[in-house]
Amino acid sequence: MSLEEKVSRGNRAQRLLDDEMLTEAFAKLEHEYVAQWRNTEFRDQDARERLWWAARVVGKVREHLLIVAKNGQIAEREIRALTGKKRTMLG
Repeated sequence: MSLEEKVSRGNRAQRLLDDEMLTEAFAKLEHEYVAQWRNTEFRDQDARERLWWAARVVGKVREHLLIVAKNGQIAEREIRALTGKKRTMLG
């Protein structure tokens, strides 16, 4: 993947992370999964496990977006550094 593609993906990921609806959806899902997990019956281990995994998936999606956004920022700095070096060599 090129540096430009990483920057583009990073910008898209950051826009998603900044989106109020998506942030609200993550928070609501995590809250609901944890609340349901706490209200499971003592013997319902299967339901607790499914709800625990569901809450983890929400966190993993958010984590993935954060990583893509950070990688985009790093790629942008690399592009600036490379562009600056080329200008210095040519100037």
